[in-house]
Amino acid sequence: MNRLDKMFILTKEQEQRLNAIGALADSFQQEAHRVDAEHEFAYEHIQALRGLGYFSYTVPAAYGGEGISLYEFVMYQERLAQGDAAIALGVGWHLGVVFDLNHSKQWSDAHLAQLNGVVVKEQQLVNRAASEKASGSPTRGGKPLTTAEQLADGSYVLNGRKTFTTLSPVLDQFIVTAGYEDGVAEFIVPRDTPGLSIEHTWHTVGMRGTASHDLVLENANVSKDALVYRLPQEKKTKASPYLLHIPACYLGIALAARKEAIVFASSYQPNSLPAPIIHAPNVITQLGQIELELQAARHFVYSVAQRWDNEVNRDNIGAELNAAKVFAVQAALSVVDKAMRIVGAHSLALDHPLQRLYRDVRFGLHNPPMEDMAIAMLGRLAVQDAEAE
Repeated sequence: MNRLDKMFILTKEQEQRLNAIGALADSFQQEAHRVDAEHEFAYEHIQALRGLGYFSYTVPAAYGGEGISLYEFVMYQERLAQGDAAIALGVGWHLGVVFDLNHSKQWSDAHLAQLNGVVVKEQQLVNRAASEKASGSPTRGGKPLTTAEQLADGSYVLNGRKTFTTLSPVLDQFIVTAGYEDGVAEFIVPRDTPGLSIEHTWHTVGMRGTASHDLVLENANVSKDALVYRLPQEKKTKASPYLLHIPACYLGIALAARKEAIVFASSYQPNSLPAPIIHAPNVITQLGQIELELQAARHFVYSVAQRWDNEVNRDNIGAELNAAKVFAVQAALSVVDKAMRIVGAHSLALDHPLQRLYRDVRFGLHNPPMEDMAIAMLGRLAVQDAEAE
């Protein structure tokens, strides 16, 4: 384990878990490259993580899970992303949804117990299906066009189409938002539900391995117990701590790019130089800038996670959560760019890992919370401070 990987370890148990996750991440790199190039899906990586019991890491210990902290969640996701960022982002959504449901307590105890039970015992995968083409990102408040209608026997019929359904080839349960009566509700929809299908629409330049295809519901009939939560009429936008898995993923990409730059610079020696370029002053400067940006962004994210775990200012930590994501993604973009400058035109070769990392890291700009909303929130805080003086 290198210096940066072990920088934030606090306990022996964290070290052991990080070693196990790191070993898998390192073994994922070659297949992640192939999956991206051939636009496929890394089923083997899902199975390897299932074998580790990783999918129940955020289930509370009371339900038989590992009950990891937000701090640990960030650490493990960052390390996993160094090997396969697409799978890390996808699995991060599953772990984050489980984390959020257990901490927000929006579902009934019975529904929570049922979900936690299948995640622990069967290592099932779950994700929210909330985005739609017409309504855009759920964080911007668009009402879903997907509909739910209750039948005479108490069951529900769902119709609609969801976009960005990450990990769609392997999800066991879909948490679907739909218009119901005069509001919006969440339904838990098993994969084998008649009328449910996946349409392969995910044709993107990066994060190809997330397989975020469309979920199609055509008269999909679910039981009367499928309605798990009715969203409040006046929904307040509130930052969720589990979304720190997103900056963790992109910092993992940046760490992987740094490694690639160092490996190249350590071995590449043009005949005009007496030693490999890693000793050249301009390369040392670039590596120093990479180190500076990574340290600042990582300390920010880990600090916010630890503050939330320690219940420090939880009610007002939303701005910090949003700022940490934006700052980390900006740093990750910059680090990958600097790594490519060190490697030069070689980094643009289709068989070089850096071109994939470059394409993947761009997706951080389009994951929630959105940068413009986060910056606006920070600006409003400054206005409030001015008005309070």
